Parts: sequence; C-alpha cells; structure tokens
Amino acid sequence: MCCAPSTKGAQSAPMSDQAREFDVIVYGATGFVGVLVARHLAGFAPAGTRIALAGRSPEKLEAVRTRLNVDWPIVVADATDTAALDTMAARTRVVITTAGPYAKYGRILAHACAEAGTDYVDLTGEVLFARDSINENHEAARRTGARIVHSCGFDSIPSDIGVHVLHSLVAAEDAGELTDTTLVVTSLRGGVSGGTIDSMRYQADVMSKDRALRKIGASPYSLSPDRAAEPDLGRQEDMPVLTASEVDPSLRGHLAPFVMASYNTRVVRRSNALREWAYGRRFRYREVMSVGASPLSPVIAHGTKIGLGALFVGFVVPPVRFVLDRILPKPGTGPSEQRQQSGHFTMDIFTTTSTGARYTSRFRAKGDPGYAATAVMLGESALALALDREKLPPSEGGVLTPATGIGDALVDRLRTSGMEITARKL
Repeated sequence: MCCAPSTKGAQSAPMSDQAREFDVIVYGATGFVGVLVARHLAGFAPAGTRIALAGRSPEKLEAVRTRLNVDWPIVVADATDTAALDTMAARTRVVITTAGPYAKYGRILAHACAEAGTDYVDLTGEVLFARDSINENHEAARRTGARIVHSCGFDSIPSDIGVHVLHSLVAAEDAGELTDTTLVVTSLRGGVSGGTIDSMRYQADVMSKDRALRKIGASPYSLSPDRAAEPDLGRQEDMPVLTASEVDPSLRGHLAPFVMASYNTRVVRRSNALREWAYGRRFRYREVMSVGASPLSPVIAHGTKIGLGALFVGFVVPPVRFVLDRILPKPGTGPSEQRQQSGHFTMDIFTTTSTGARYTSRFRAKGDPGYAATAVMLGESALALALDREKLPPSEGGVLTPATGIGDALVDRLRTSGMEITARKL
C-alpha cells in the first residue's frame, strides 16, 4: 500500500488550470442524480463558470440541456471508451461523475483524471472500488497534482466533514486529541437511491465469490494508506447496538447500526491517516442511528441489525435477490420533487478528547439525503475544487477524502448553501 502524501511546502498546482476548456464536466448527466447535480449547478454556479454535460447518448444529453434551459456544450463518451475518457479528462479542470456502480463504470474515468491532472469527484460508497482506486491512481495523481476525491455525497461528506470541523475546534482550543468518537444519525427522512442499492448489490455479489475481497471489505482500515502504520485499537465493530447514554448523557433509548457505517468509518479513518493521525493515535470512530427512546427501542435496534445483515445475505441468495430486485429502487429512478424537498437529515458527532473534554459537532441539511442534499454536496465539492484553489488544504494530490482534499473550502460552500455545520464544547 502507498504511503501518506506529504502536506508540507507549497500547495501544488495541478495541470487542471485556466487553459482547460471547461471548469466542470458533469459525467452521467442523463441519470436521475446527474440531472439533479446539473440543475444545482445551473442555478448556483457563479456566472462565467464553464460547464459541460457528458455521457454516452447525445440525444439524452440534448434533452437534459433543453430541460435545464442551458447552452452548455455536450461531450459524448462511453464509460468503457478509454480514449474518449482520456480526451474528456484533458479538457476540464474537474470531472463530476454520477455513473455507478463505480466498480463497473468508474475505474477508467478515475484513472484518466489521475493521469491528466484533472480533479475528480464522485458518489461512491463502494469500499472495493475505493481501495482499487487508491492502488491504481494515488501515485499517478500525486505526480500530476490531481485531487481524486471519492464519496462526495451523503456517503461520506456529513461523516468526514463532521469529524473535520470537530477536530478543528478541538485543535484550536488545544484540548488534546480525539479518542472515542461516535456519529449519531439523530433524524433522517428520505429514501435510499436506486444507484446506492445497485452498488450494494454489485459489491455483495463480488465479495460473496472471493474470500480475499471479503477480507478487504471487513477490515476497518481497508482504505488506509498504510495499514501497518495504523495503531492497534482492537476490534472496531461496524454494526453495534448501543445504549444511547453510552455515547452522551443527553441521549436516550438505544442506538441501532447505521447502514452506511461500514463505508463512512473507513473514509474517516483514511482522513486521519492522510493527516498523519492528527485526529489522534487513539481515535476510535463508529456510526449509529437513533431509533427513539420508547421501551421498544432495544427491540428495534437489534431488529435493525438483523435486518441489515439479512439484506446483505439476500443480495447473494438467488431466490431472495429475485424478490429484492423487484421491490427495491431501480438505478436511474428516484422520488418525486415534493418528496425530495420534504426530506432532511441531522447527524451529531460526540467525542471525548485525551484531556477528558467533551465536544460535539452537527451536520444538518434539508432535502432527501440521497438525492436533493447529495446533489448540492457533490456540485459544491466540484465548484470548490474548480474555483476555490486558494482555500483548499495543502496537498500534493492523490486519492483523497472530502476532508483532506477539499476541507474548509467545502465547509464554507455548504454553509452558504444552507447546510448547518457547527461544532461546540459540551
């Protein structure tokens, strides 16, 4: 595995400069989430931002352009066409891609961006794809200065940026290092996207056939830049059931496993390692969700754990998968505009520092987490990379995380977009 990138010295200037034809290309722009991202950019990108729509069907791209009432150029490129993707990457400063599952449709594009010195953002929650991208692209991206930033939607910006702002406050107040840290999904309204389901299905199928891949998927440090350098903190369970007061005295009831924890936790741990363990060498991180404070909360929490395990098994058992394929959301589909706008989420992160101080951070947003809110997070991630170079964290480039690749530039943009991102001492 590759070593952590240095953050010393002057910030690198990748090849993705003003000489490029575009600032941002939206790849997969005809998909459900791709249209939402393009619509966000049409409404909120600063005047003069050079944007193009890309995908494999010129007719569908033209329909999206007409629907959005924009005059952006169209770029045609199939996800399997290496030459076309290489050419596309060389034309822009940043590529946004919503075309998943990324293990099937994202590897060539991520590599093209790494080689071209083009910044890249996506929505992946696929640990195997992210691990492969680190192996294949990290050194090339460091050489060219490209920032390859995976997981810039609901996976995993609230987690990664939430810990980032928490650590920033603790460091500013010289309160020690982070130790036991827990994200609690305090409230959530919205559906799981069809693309997320398709990615989960694909990854479960691949891991069921390969023991080595299952081992990678199960490791809490599967995205670490250097596994041997990670501290030995013992077992870190992905699907715990907790008494809420264990996390913070203000919480009641029980806490259930959070479906995205097995991926988000690995992204946050990678951020810590890329920062040379600035969060702390005893930093332990987990994610859970509130199921209320009723007498039934322990039953609901344990039932949730059983249900999530059964869902994974169901994806690899043919008769069950047949049924799931017919009842779960399909790729490229999503909820109505009204349902998207009525969604919301609140995530609270609690930590105890090495000095015994307690801190919390909050990430709250309106809009369906997997659709409306994700479109904002992904679009603003790309705009930060394209337009806010002076605010980005120092980096030589590489396969980074939202916190290490975009950092405070993204925090500022998301706050301006109406999202609440705060931290305070308890």
